[in-house]
Amino acid sequence: MIIKRDIWINPYQTFRTLHIYLPDDRSVDERFPVLYMFDGHNLFNDSDATYGTSWGLKDYLDKAKTRLMVVGLECNHEGNERLSEFTPYDFYEDEWGIVRQKGRPLLEWMIHDLKDFIDKNYPTLPFRETTYIGGSSMGGTMALYAVMIHSIYYSKAICVSPHIYPMYKEFRKDFDKPMTPQTEVYMSWGGNEYYDLRTFAVVTDQNLQIIRALLKKPGVDVFPHVFKNDDHSEAAWKKELPVWMKELNIG
Repeated sequence: MIIKRDIWINPYQTFRTLHIYLPDDRSVDERFPVLYMFDGHNLFNDSDATYGTSWGLKDYLDKAKTRLMVVGLECNHEGNERLSEFTPYDFYEDEWGIVRQKGRPLLEWMIHDLKDFIDKNYPTLPFRETTYIGGSSMGGTMALYAVMIHSIYYSKAICVSPHIYPMYKEFRKDFDKPMTPQTEVYMSWGGNEYYDLRTFAVVTDQNLQIIRALLKKPGVDVFPHVFKNDDHSEAAWKKELPVWMKELNIG
């Protein structure tokens, strides 16, 4: 079952659509772990997806009989606002210019207001060990930041092709922040996501530095994956579903 409903985001003073998945065959008293995800419109239906191809997440979860609830937050589709809302740091890129972060207040809203709303209105298991966060591209960046800074709330993070390259130095400043033990992080990137091999090599080195920093923290496990022939697209990320589901033992 996919439920679409609008919710008020107080720090932005606007409504945004939630795309919510619950198993069709759930029993009356059954409760579920919750995976909060960015870019909810790209998760379930091709007709909603920005580029016409979704992750096919509902079909996968239904077929695998995964006992999981997914709460996908739709992005801001106006101009470059998605970039601002889905970054925890200011950054600069030639293509976009200076992008000012609006992601930190969004995460605070997700941690408190959104989670409270979901727990009150849906059959959740509201505990830290059953609360996860994930996303791709800028959503993957947000998921990585969330688990680094707010692991007291999230026990697992799915960071698919996070866009870290222009803000790596800012991430490094947060390497020493403590994290809650029993935290698991899945992190992936593709060989065909970048313009040239040099950029791929630089990004790979940066990602490995982040992975090393995470692994130094007591009780934190990281599951890195490089898909050398994959690009930066929902079609590629759709193929990853069984990988991170298995690695993180979700559902």
